[in-house]
Amino acid sequence: MDKRTIIAVVLMALVIVITPRLFPSSRRPAAQAADSARVDSARADSTRAVSVSSPGTAANSPAAPTAGEAAPAPTVKRPAATSPTSAVSVLRAADSATVATPNEHLTVISPGAVPTAVQVAGYRNLRPDRRDTLAIIAQPRGALLHFRLATGSDTIALDTIPFTIQRSGTTTTLTASAPPMSISYEPTSDGYRTAIRGSVPNAPPGAALLIDLPSELKSIEADTVDDLRHLAFGYKMPLRDAASVPFSKLDPGAVRVDTGAFQWVSVRNKYWLIAVMQPVAAKPAGVFRGVTSRGAPRTGKIVNAAYATTSYPLANGQFAFDLYAGPQSWRELHALGNDLENVNPYAGWLHAVVQPFATIVMRVLLWMKATLRVNYGWVLVLFGIVIRLMLWPLNQRAMRSSIQMQRLQPELADLQKRYKTEPDKQREAMVKLYQSHGMSPFSPLLGCLPMLLPMPILFALYFVFQNTIEFRGVSFLWLPDISLRDPYYIIPIVMGASMFVLSWIGMRAAPPNPQAKMMSYMMPAMFTVMFLNFASGLNLYYAVQNIAALPQQWILTRERAKAGVGTVPAGKSLSAARKT
Repeated sequence: MDKRTIIAVVLMALVIVITPRLFPSSRRPAAQAADSARVDSARADSTRAVSVSSPGTAANSPAAPTAGEAAPAPTVKRPAATSPTSAVSVLRAADSATVATPNEHLTVISPGAVPTAVQVAGYRNLRPDRRDTLAIIAQPRGALLHFRLATGSDTIALDTIPFTIQRSGTTTTLTASAPPMSISYEPTSDGYRTAIRGSVPNAPPGAALLIDLPSELKSIEADTVDDLRHLAFGYKMPLRDAASVPFSKLDPGAVRVDTGAFQWVSVRNKYWLIAVMQPVAAKPAGVFRGVTSRGAPRTGKIVNAAYATTSYPLANGQFAFDLYAGPQSWRELHALGNDLENVNPYAGWLHAVVQPFATIVMRVLLWMKATLRVNYGWVLVLFGIVIRLMLWPLNQRAMRSSIQMQRLQPELADLQKRYKTEPDKQREAMVKLYQSHGMSPFSPLLGCLPMLLPMPILFALYFVFQNTIEFRGVSFLWLPDISLRDPYYIIPIVMGASMFVLSWIGMRAAPPNPQAKMMSYMMPAMFTVMFLNFASGLNLYYAVQNIAALPQQWILTRERAKAGVGTVPAGKSLSAARKT
């Protein structure tokens, strides 16, 4: 292992060490979730009227309710049976109805005319105490959303108003008489999107619908603590990048006001998303005005609650927006437009660098999965082999350049010694020496480049495995979930062992170097420890990369041995060595 290889490995190690510290995954045992205290979900008191001078502006949007203003959860009953002879069924007030999309069932309730829970088909609840049950997106208490009607000087909480539920075909409409208004839910063919339309006759100018986002999301993950650490609000303005406000960044009682017009406003945890968004068919424009968020009281280290409210200005008493309640699936979110697939702008200040690679990697993995129809574990194995084969020519050139540099080392040492006091002549002589062998002074630096090229993909995969629901719950061989760490630590050990074998082969027939020998033992051990708690799929990819590189390393080591690079004594010129 020559100096350039050592430098490349050290750079790789530094970046891999620094990246988790800057963007920690903060994985903890799932059992700790039971110790994290939950904050009561606080909502506006049913008799309180909030003064709003101009509901259409963000600055005047009412702040989130205080912790002491808890409203009782509405009673939810089973919907009455629909008469087979009637196209329209009418349910009593205080009932519920189910809005069925192709991929989920959305339950809406009265009072409130709001969704209370979403049952998602094709996904399981992975909590240790409820494994294998269907995934349900819900708050620990209360409905998912809360609507309030701001009409000049008064704000009316809709969860204090009984609605009559009517179902006509696939459309569910909730109507109230005091004040007169109607809200309809229409499932779409997208799978996880529901169109919400409403009308408030005789609404005064400047009236707005205030939408309170979920203050909590019930975790249905195996690692509940890590899931709660991903809780965040998000929003998107036209022609700007999506923004994220983690719950942990909102201090208790501190109010944050983001002004402007927004295409969508959301709340998410690690894998699930609740977003109110402009209708998909509409041109990109901000239909929501402002986002007011506030931190909730904390009773433990895990911040599991916060409050956020946005407003939708009524136009002639009408409002129209869509609700996405479902998985953070890249394919599903990308199909909806509005840049909703970027709802989780991970990697912090490196987002602009990592995101393009993450998008490319995600597209390739999804394509391989759809084309080959194999387990994602085999997709990662094949992906690692393909990446290694693509880099084979570059690595071949870099390693042969390394052999040439080792051949030149004795003559470079002679030149440095001969022109020790004449830097200009030394530089000219070295340039001529490089040119005579078809090289340049930049060859050592360029030789390290192929070793660093896989790093962006490695970084992208790190964040992909942290946030991509496609890998959630996917088992492979003995691994119960490739998005979580290997419970037996087999894959990290294989990764470290393959890295050591790769270094050991590279050092054969190389010039004796005690420092390189020490690094060949330290680096694999250090990487193994660092990767122990990383996603097992990421370890799998890296181990496959190392194993796939072994044949090339062996071939080039044999070339080095035949060239006798490692047998040239130090301080002896290359020409003298050849004569001997």
